[in-house]
Amino acid sequence: MLYQVYEMHHAAMAPMRLFATGALKALDSPFNPFRPAPMNQFAVAALDSFEHTTRRFGKPEFGHKTTHINGLDVDIVEQVVNAKPWGELKRFVRLTDRPSDPKLLIVAPMSGHYATLLRGTVEAFLPDHDVYITDWRDARDVPVLAPDFDLNDYIDYVTDYLRLLGPETHVIAVCQPAVPVLAAIALMNANEPALAPRSMTLIGGPIDTREAPTQVNTFAKTRDLEWFRRHVLHHVPLGNAGFMRQVYPGFLQLAGFMAMNLDKHVQAHWEMFQHLVEGDGEPLAGKRAFYEEYRAVMDLSATFYMQTIDQVFQQHTLPRGLMVHRGQTVDIGTVEHTAMFTIEGERDDISGIGQTKAAHPLAHRLPADKHAHLEQKGVGHYGLFNGKRFRTEVAPAIKAFITAHR
Repeated sequence: MLYQVYEMHHAAMAPMRLFATGALKALDSPFNPFRPAPMNQFAVAALDSFEHTTRRFGKPEFGHKTTHINGLDVDIVEQVVNAKPWGELKRFVRLTDRPSDPKLLIVAPMSGHYATLLRGTVEAFLPDHDVYITDWRDARDVPVLAPDFDLNDYIDYVTDYLRLLGPETHVIAVCQPAVPVLAAIALMNANEPALAPRSMTLIGGPIDTREAPTQVNTFAKTRDLEWFRRHVLHHVPLGNAGFMRQVYPGFLQLAGFMAMNLDKHVQAHWEMFQHLVEGDGEPLAGKRAFYEEYRAVMDLSATFYMQTIDQVFQQHTLPRGLMVHRGQTVDIGTVEHTAMFTIEGERDDISGIGQTKAAHPLAHRLPADKHAHLEQKGVGHYGLFNGKRFRTEVAPAIKAFITAHR
């Protein structure tokens, strides 16, 4: 019912948004003689803020058209390498001949945001890597008669992609997929070691949320599964391709993320309003670009969401050696061929310090020279895969690790 109310509210706001858009064009027109007046500028800022905060943002584009290699701009073309019901394997083809560059698979989280949230991650590796990414599909666009998607399917998708790309591949898992990626690679090391990837980099992932629990972990742990079924699972409303599919709506995930740091988000929106009043375009553009990406959310399969809550955040099946995939126990101790690099952020309030590093003692047969860990100072969760510190410190460390294990 909540999802239907959300859709009705969005529809009810449409006339007001239409009015605001029209008034904004009139007041901000260069032919408006009162345009420079302070009251006019205040009205323009108010209307613009209303339009922006009530807008629904669809799936953004990656937008990578070129990259810079050896002093030259090289064109980029996006190519769908493999398409499945719940996602695509996408390649960023560089129109140049660099066959010796390492093949890199970036596994994006299925946690409410689109894979485009990793736009900066992709950009950092384009000059010297052959980059692929998992581009997950919005559950509200998947017809109810299509196959369901759960944690086992996630592991299968990762495994299929790794088989397709070959054993020379290196993998980066950002946040939530650290668990299914580690499970997939453990199963490949056990069952088909010749196809296992060269290395994996796990960034801010919930391998063992018993370590330094965060507010997110505590919330998931202190409520039983029935509470989640009753309060956060809803059916996709009429008018969408996935009508009647049960999902965890993206707008609920976004509300939860924003509530964690509500004061910061309120302050940021107040600053954007002030930038509009003052006509200060540069800082405004940066903040707006962030929120347009941050507020673009997708729904998740209810089955996948509930299994993740149960196995990752409540039962901790992977670090306890209790995770089972298609009848086979997932034993991280079988990892012997794939080097492991874990990265955590000093200020991460999503995955606490130690949660990702917990993967290392589980891979007890992996030679010591194939283990590496980085605790990045001064960054939170988002800064582990985007922003200046990522570009100047985290990404170079990952590149060095990949080079060392080619």
